[in-house]
Amino acid sequence: MQEFSSSAPFPSFKRGLVAILRGLTPDEAEPIGTILAEAGFEAIEVPLNSPQPLRSVEILAKAWGDRLLIGAGTVLSASAVADVAAAGGRLIVSPNVEAEVLVEAARRGLVSMPGVFTPTEALAALRYGASGLKFFPANVLGAAGLGAIRAILPPGTLTGAVGGVAEPDFPAFWQAGVRIFGLGTSLYRPGDHPDEVAKRARRVIAAYDALPAGRS
Repeated sequence: MQEFSSSAPFPSFKRGLVAILRGLTPDEAEPIGTILAEAGFEAIEVPLNSPQPLRSVEILAKAWGDRLLIGAGTVLSASAVADVAAAGGRLIVSPNVEAEVLVEAARRGLVSMPGVFTPTEALAALRYGASGLKFFPANVLGAAGLGAIRAILPPGTLTGAVGGVAEPDFPAFWQAGVRIFGLGTSLYRPGDHPDEVAKRARRVIAAYDALPAGRS
């Protein structure tokens, strides 16, 4: 069986929260990034189907790359991994398990989190060197389903819940072993006023900090 290198490990987060800013524009990148950083987020993902996503990644990485894990989502090819890295991104998130994406992320020393839904996909992603697993859409799988799959994963596998997940869902997924939550439209929608994003961000941080045993 072919052996693959592992991607970079996830940083030691105080809070396992990833802001998914689908639809973010470059003009919004720095002000929205500042709001999230000040609220307590430590990772930001700009999906590549956003307007000028690499420019937004570049702006965020320049402003916050020394403190936050900045990167892109909806990364579907090795060339896209290279583009994100060139923009200063260090986080590679995808909706699926694509070997070339994970291999390239590992080669470049980037953090990778592919989307999985089944045990087959989860184990394949780990074999290709994923840093962690993004269970997506988590609201369809549910905490019970995710917990059942976690039972067959190697000890220490980092798992995240993404897709239809908001702060009221944290306790059930936390109980199932999830330590990373990706927040999309429950946190940010294109055109949202920064004050509203700040308000939601504070609610998310408070909900995470209220989880048993504190933080990840």
